[in-house]
Formats: sequence, C-alpha cells, structure tokens
Amino acid sequence: MNGIFFVMRLTGLLIAELLIAIPSLLCDAGNLHNNGCYGMAVDSVGGIADSTHHIDEVVVTASRRVALATAQTLSGKELQALSSTSVADALKYFAGVQIKDYGGLGGLKTINVRSLGAQHVGIYLDGVRITNAQNGTVDLGKYSLTTLEAISLYNANKLDNCQSASEYASGATVYMRTRRPVSDSLSVQARIASFHTYGGKVNAQFCHNGWSGFVDAEYLDSKGDYPFRYKSQYEDTVGVRTNSDIRYYRIEGALFHNDFSSHIYYYDSERGCPGGVVRRLSDKYDNVGREWDRDFFVQASYDHTFSSFHRIKATGKYTHEYLRYCTDYPENQNTAKVNNHYWQNDAYAALSYNYNPSRWLGVTVGYDVRYSKLDADLKAFKGVERIDQKAVASLMLSWKGFNAAVSELFQHYKDHTWTNVGAAKPLHRFTPTVSLAYSHGNLTGRIWYKKIFRAPTLNDLYYTQAGNRNLKPEYTKQWNVGVEYHLNPRDWNLSAQVDLYENRITDRIVCLPMKGTYTWSMLNYGYTFCQGMNTNISARWNHDEWFASAVTSFTLQNDRNRTNPDDPDTYNKPICYSPRFSCGITASAGWRWLTLTVSDLHVSKRMWSYADTEDMLKPYDNIDIKLNATFAHIGLTLEMLDALDDQYEMIQRYPMPGRNYKFTLTYSL
Repeated sequence: MNGIFFVMRLTGLLIAELLIAIPSLLCDAGNLHNNGCYGMAVDSVGGIADSTHHIDEVVVTASRRVALATAQTLSGKELQALSSTSVADALKYFAGVQIKDYGGLGGLKTINVRSLGAQHVGIYLDGVRITNAQNGTVDLGKYSLTTLEAISLYNANKLDNCQSASEYASGATVYMRTRRPVSDSLSVQARIASFHTYGGKVNAQFCHNGWSGFVDAEYLDSKGDYPFRYKSQYEDTVGVRTNSDIRYYRIEGALFHNDFSSHIYYYDSERGCPGGVVRRLSDKYDNVGREWDRDFFVQASYDHTFSSFHRIKATGKYTHEYLRYCTDYPENQNTAKVNNHYWQNDAYAALSYNYNPSRWLGVTVGYDVRYSKLDADLKAFKGVERIDQKAVASLMLSWKGFNAAVSELFQHYKDHTWTNVGAAKPLHRFTPTVSLAYSHGNLTGRIWYKKIFRAPTLNDLYYTQAGNRNLKPEYTKQWNVGVEYHLNPRDWNLSAQVDLYENRITDRIVCLPMKGTYTWSMLNYGYTFCQGMNTNISARWNHDEWFASAVTSFTLQNDRNRTNPDDPDTYNKPICYSPRFSCGITASAGWRWLTLTVSDLHVSKRMWSYADTEDMLKPYDNIDIKLNATFAHIGLTLEMLDALDDQYEMIQRYPMPGRNYKFTLTYSL
C-alpha cells in the first residue's frame, strides 16, 4: 500500500564496519552522488583512521502493487521489440482491444476496449489526458513509441493515489509513460520501407545537475501505393491503392527535475483519405478527400510527497488543433463538395491531494476544469465553447490482504454558442466506482463495478444539420471478476490473470438518416450487452547474456444488440466489427547484441452489416517478424510485416497493405 515506509538508522560503528568490509561498494554508491566518492580519512597503511563518521537519517519509501484494477503493460525491451512504430500498433496485442484502421498508411487509427467504443477510452501522456472536444476520438497513429518507457491499459481506473478527477471519467484508460533520460546521448535514424516510404528520426537526451530531458524529431513520407486484391462472393477487384499517401513531421521534447515534468508536442501532416474499394469503380471512389492536421500542446505537472503522509499533484495543459478536410476536386464526381476548416483550443488545469493518515488508509480529493472552444467555417456555425468541470473523492483501504477502493465522481458540462438556436442544457451527474480485492501469497482475487458516461461531443450537438442539442449522455455499466497470479523462481518472472466481465451501454449516440438518404441526425438509439473473458499470460527469463519472453492475450466475448425486440433483423445480433475471439502472442529471444521478435495477432470473423449477415469479414492472422542487431554505436533492424501477405480488413472494403518490409539504420552516441 502507498505509504509503507522503513526508517533505517545506521550508527557510526556499523558504518565503520561496513567501510572495512565493502569499500568498493561505498565508492560505487558515492559515484552516484556528485560523480565521486565521499572522502575518507585513512592511515599510512591504508586502514580507516580513528574518527567518527556521521550519516543522515535515511528514509526509504515503497509502494506495494495492489491488483485492484485489471491492467496490462508493455514496457522496456518488450515494447521496443515490437514490429510497430505507433501506439496503435502496440495496443492491438492487449486483451479486449480492437483497433479500427481505415486502411492506408495514413488511415485513422482508433481504439475500442471491450466494445465500449473509442469515445469511452481515455488516452493519457504522463498522467495528462489527450483530448478532442470536437469528436471525442484520438488518432493513435500520431504518437510514436520512440520516447516511451511503457504503455499500460486499465479497464475502469488505474486506482493509484492522487489521481486527477479526469482519470476517473473513462470506461477504460491508456497510459503512455515517457522515458526519463539517465545520461547524455544522441541518436540518428534512417528508415526505408515498402510502398515508397522514407523516414528519418533524431533523438537527443541530456542529464545535468538533476535536470534531464530530450528532444525527438521525426519525418516520414510515403506514397502508400500498395497493390490489393478485393474478392467477395460477387466481385473480384485488383488494383493499386491510391490517395493513401501521408507526409508528416513530429517534434516533441520533455524536461524533468525531481517532482517536476513537462512535455511539448507538435505534429504537422497532410494525408490522403482513401475511400472503400468498389467493383470496377475503385479509381473514382478511392480519391475521396485530403486532410491536413496541425496539432500542438504543452503540459506540465508537479507531483510531490510530504513526509510520506501528504501528496499533492498540480497539472496544467494547453492544446491547439487545426484540421482541414477537403473533397472539392474535379475528379471526385461521386462525393459532396467539402472544404472545411476547424480550429480547436483547449486549456486544462487540475489539482489533487492525497492524505494517508495510517498505513491502511488513503484519501484523495481532486478538481479539474477544462475550457474548450471550437471554431469552423461551416454554414450556420459560429463557434461553440464548453466548460467541463470534474471533482472526485476516493477512499483506498488495505488491511491484512484485503484491499478496497471507493470513489464518487461529479461531472458538470456547460456550453455556450453564438447562434440563434442556442446551446444544449447544462449536464451534471454523479457516478460511482467500487473495487475489492484479496491477496494471499502470490494469488489475488478482485471484483469491481463502475458506472460512467460520456457527454455528447461538440460535433454530436452542434454539427451543421446533423447535430442534436437534446442528446442525453451515453451510459456504461461495467462489472468485472478476476484473478491474478505471480511467480518468481530463479531467472524467471511468470504471471497470469483471467477476468470475466459484463458491460451494458444505454442511450448510445448514433447518426441515422431521418429525413431522406442525405439528411442524417444524431440520436440516442440503442442498448448493447456484452459478456466476455480476458486472459493474459506472460513469462520472462534472463540468464547471463541470454533473455527470452513470451506474452499472450486472449479475448472471448459475446457482444449483442438488444435495442429493439420488435426488429428481428437486428435484435440480439452481434455488434458490427466485434469479433467473438481474438488472440495476440509476442515472443522475443536475444543474446548480447541480437534480438529476434515474432508476433501473431489472430482475429475471428466479424459481421459488418445487418443488411447482409451472411457476408462476414474473414478471420485473419497478422504475423510480424523483427530482427535487431546492435554493434557498438550502430543498430540495424529488419522487419517483415504481415508475413503471410493476408490483406485483411479491419473495416469493410478498406484492405490493409499486406506483406511489406522495413529497414532501419541507427547511429547512437
């Protein structure tokens, strides 16, 4: 439990005995302080001179991991060994996760956890949420793995002390933790890949006088012109994917000092938005639009613990996003003419406080406020702003193997518009979370319940023609029962966890045609019911210069639409794009400077339309192979992605690239 601490007082006599027994260890420890050993008085024959040595009181604090939450983590070598460059590529190997990829190297990539929907998943960088008030989704393809130390997925809450109120406000949470540099370094990377893809990356790290930080810059240019073959019961289309290009550059930096951390990020891209493959018309429907993005944010946080009993965390963030979407091209005869520009500004501040009056009790309170403003050059749209306030009170207990966490979250949303129609009514709700666990030895059992909602986004409420100011929030209720086991024999680290869960979502926010084919409206429509099982098994082995690891995840779920009992075509049918079974396996083996990683992601067949329940998306296996070798300052990486050349589809009629290759050369100092 947080707050466990040990106080060790070492007398002068004991210090003297230790100095005689292990002087080399003391010198090594001294090297960690001001890069040198502490001075010692020695006599003429090298012994310790008669003197009194004093050492200040040493306080060591530690946190015991309590498995209250259902968590999955990739970190260190396992994370960097994956054949992936973006956060989306890494998350797809977690149990219960579906990544939606709209085809092409520049396609939008969103995450869906246990069929809750992308807008119920909170994405956090160093404990600060990445937001999008316009549509509520985060494109995970914009975030690189280069600067990350670990990625974690938590169902419900992370359940750590001193969390911000926003961290309680999602059905599931993804945490990206930035790596803190421990030495000065410089690395330059060049990459060449299939489909006319070229990229480069520079990373500089520094560590000086307690300060550390990095600057990481990346550039990528790809035509994305991969060949494809789309074959179904009624058609067989062969072609080359067009309008699937992407060009982007990303620059980010971080600065750390003890309890202070900060991050700055800028992303600029232009990409094609390819359409779905259509028989004999792919050359017309492929080129449906272009998208330009310019994203910037700067964030900082201060997290300090006072005498092991009090902890305070303050956070601030500013975000600016620009998006242009254009389909106004002469060759696009089958699409509407659009040339829209969107500007989003977001300011966020949070303060949380944790108090541990005893070793078995912790209390946290927190308050967040966020101001968001969206402007667009749409007809009959003159801008909207939102004030989002959240407050939380939570209680954590730990006593003789029993652990519990209870929280109550309050959310309040208020919008303001500059139109005659007016804003939606203010929204405010209380939502609870309860978690219980019992640990005995290496075994832990847990059970938790969470009720949460997502507020309608600004697009849902105010988008021209489709927006509906009377939308209700979309509620989720989650139940989970799980067991977790850890074993650490010599040279091994073994763990396994199994969770059974049930999710119920009411008042789903969907877009449906209400006034003819071309006039759509946002509505609260739908009730879905999902039962499933997630399993994770991992094994890690280290011995001398050899190491190996294997991580597996399994998901079995039954996700049903129970909206309208009078509609036999949809009632109790599987939710579209929700697989019944999925499995991810990643295995790595290495020796000294050589590492081989093989990963396989299997996804079962999925239904994509209620109109044709017999036409299912076929199951697929995505096998990636990565070989990495490091010689002194030179690193060589060869990757083969989709080794079976299975041009699977995550979205109907959006074929993925199939087998492709990457070669990366890195020079480090």
